[in-house]
Formats: sequence, structure tokens, C-alpha cells
Amino acid sequence: MPIAVDIDVMLARRKMSVGELADRVGITPANLAVLKNGRAKAVRFATLAALCEVLRCQPGDLLRWEADDAEDSGGSEDSKDSKDSDDG
Repeated sequence: MPIAVDIDVMLARRKMSVGELADRVGITPANLAVLKNGRAKAVRFATLAALCEVLRCQPGDLLRWEADDAEDSGGSEDSKDSKDSDDG
């Protein structure tokens, strides 16, 4: 998945358990595990804000974008458009 979740990194930095974080954020440990393991399809801004408040971090500390392998191997639209252009 192109969006990676780094909640485990912040948990380790804060020396906090998944259960404690779930309790303080107000979500079930099972739902936190789904998010932490990258299986969530979406996350509410309210949940993200609560995670950031409890962990004292920014959203970018918890989420990051990773390029998909399939996208990297394909060509780009820019190379097609610039091949034979004569704007002169």
C-alpha cells in the first residue's frame, strides 16, 4: 500500500503499549491494530488528531507515502508529451 503507517515507531519512542494508546485515544485495540498494520482503508481526522495529541506528534510522524513498485516501472505521461513537440 502506498501509505505506510508508523504508529509502532511512535509507540516505541513513547514507551507506550498498543492497549494504553487505544485506551487514551478512545478506540478498540483491534481497530488500532488494523490501522497500525496498514490494513485500514481510511482513518478519520478526529482519530488522527487524537493519536497525534496522545503521542505528541504530527500526522507526518505517523503516515508516509511510499511509491508503488508497479508505478515505478511504467513510463510517465511527460515523456510521451515532450517527445515530438515543436512549439517553435
